[in-house]
Amino acid sequence: MNENHWKTENSYDPYRSVYQTGSTHPRKSKSGLIAVLLAVVILLGGVVTILGLMNVQLFRKLENSPEQKDPYVQFSPDDTTQTQATTAQQHTPAGNTQIEIENTPQGVPNVPQEGGLSLQEIYQKAIDSVVSISCAASGGNSTGTGVVISTDGYLITNYHVVEGAREISVLLTDERTLSATLLGFDALSDLAVLQVEATDLKAAEFGDSAALQVGDSVVAIGDPLGAELRGTMTNGIVSAINRDVSTGGRTMTLIQTNAALNSGNSGGPLLNCYGQVVGINTMKIGDYMSSAGVEGLGFAIPSTTVKEIVDQLLSQGYVSGRPSIGFTGQTITSFDRLYYHLPQGVYITQVETGSDAAKKGISTGDILTHIGQTRIADMDSLEKQLFAYNAGATIPVTIYRSGKTYSLKITLGEAK
Repeated sequence: MNENHWKTENSYDPYRSVYQTGSTHPRKSKSGLIAVLLAVVILLGGVVTILGLMNVQLFRKLENSPEQKDPYVQFSPDDTTQTQATTAQQHTPAGNTQIEIENTPQGVPNVPQEGGLSLQEIYQKAIDSVVSISCAASGGNSTGTGVVISTDGYLITNYHVVEGAREISVLLTDERTLSATLLGFDALSDLAVLQVEATDLKAAEFGDSAALQVGDSVVAIGDPLGAELRGTMTNGIVSAINRDVSTGGRTMTLIQTNAALNSGNSGGPLLNCYGQVVGINTMKIGDYMSSAGVEGLGFAIPSTTVKEIVDQLLSQGYVSGRPSIGFTGQTITSFDRLYYHLPQGVYITQVETGSDAAKKGISTGDILTHIGQTRIADMDSLEKQLFAYNAGATIPVTIYRSGKTYSLKITLGEAK
């Protein structure tokens, strides 16, 4: 590096910072640029204002121009008069002209099948055996329909109607409201048995669902959308039999019908042309696939299945062969998982004495995270996995306790 270059690089600069943090030359003024931008804005504003004034003047000229008042049709004075007269004639009162209602004969009985009852007769035969069910639960109220199966107060409905209910009340067709007790239920078949304090109920007549054929006429009676519309009857046909439908992790073999079913019809009867209960209405596909906008796809539990399940619930309070994991629990909320640094799973709240789970050392406070390789995220996923096994099966589970996970095998008991 030559001497002159060194001097240039090291010559004194009065604006250089003493701390060598960069040049401290005064910044160039930007006032000129700002003035230019303001001028452009003012110019554009003036242009917009001028164009607006021109448009206002143009519209005024159009309004004041007589030949432009109607740019599409122009009427001569005679035509205008004729049009006004025609308009006046259209509004002239029509004298004594009125709609007359004639006498109508009484409705003719509608017999859906030869040898069967009319729709009116079916309704009269069955309606007093149909009840309205209202439930109060911690999450709110729910409604459904039920069927009387004995004169001394036994009723059946869907389990999902009464699931989690703290109080259950039953409204009869004679306007009596009775408190009901849940005697037993089976989540797998979606059936429950209730009892009320009464000895004068009208029991429904049950028919054999195995005798149904596609095309048979059927009707449904229930409370669509709640008790305000209770006792509603809709008719249709058997659309399919032995239809396997999967919902909530379980597969049910059901009767398919196009008789209109809605929320509130659950637990009500599906009746054949003889007024016999051949099914218990349980679901409508639209409830689970509302985005599809489907209609006419309702399902009912066959009466043969109803008899098999309900007879066991009445005799022993449970259905034989249903699996029990040996403990009860609750879903861990997202807040609790984050706050307490817990894994996703089911928090065990009670362990059944004598169960294999208790024998293997599972205790209250443990968290079930897996059955086999399947993660258990909540109670619904636990029930879904259990539906795949029978009582007596041995399954691998993963338990979380105090920051550690443990793998073990437990044998399922029988749910009672």
